[in-house]
Amino acid sequence: MRAHCLSLGLVVLYSVCVQSIMWHLEPNTRKCLREELGQNVLIAGDYEVSELEGQRVDYQITDSKNHILARGENINKGKFTFVTETYDTVEICFISMVPSGHQGRPHEVSLLAKQGVEAKNYEGMAEAAKLKPLEIELKKLEDLSSAVVEDFVQMRKREEEMRDTNESTNNRVLYFSIFSMICLLSLATWQVLYLRNFFKTKKLIE
Repeated sequence: MRAHCLSLGLVVLYSVCVQSIMWHLEPNTRKCLREELGQNVLIAGDYEVSELEGQRVDYQITDSKNHILARGENINKGKFTFVTETYDTVEICFISMVPSGHQGRPHEVSLLAKQGVEAKNYEGMAEAAKLKPLEIELKKLEDLSSAVVEDFVQMRKREEEMRDTNESTNNRVLYFSIFSMICLLSLATWQVLYLRNFFKTKKLIE
């Protein structure tokens, strides 16, 4: 029983990710948070920004190719959701803007980000499908198991890619070393022959 509880705990820690952070955003500055995410991962976030007269805060979520996944202007409190298409690095940026001549003050920004199973709205799903609490829990466990399997598949795929890259690099280094040795031997042979002919010409050797 203890082993099963430990395994379940590791599964939950591995697959469910909830990040809560709070910071002060200085006037006319940009604060960005980066996270590496897998393919087809649901991300849901709740944010809240303190209101300051004459100041505004925008947010923008982009991938490594600068594709905008979500954005908001003059925000105060709200939510965002998006799904990643490929394994990529996602950047969440909050931008403070203060008019010129206005003495700005730092905003207090809080962000609660969820991903994977934790980001799904099971309450809305239960109301729409009229599911019982036990059925919802079973659905959560099913999604959690699928997420764990998918994560292990992705890890195995990345391990295979890294192994292939290492093998390819080793082969290239080996071929380059052989080529370098052949070049050095050829150059040494040429130098010996050249010096021998030179000394023969000068009649220093027979």
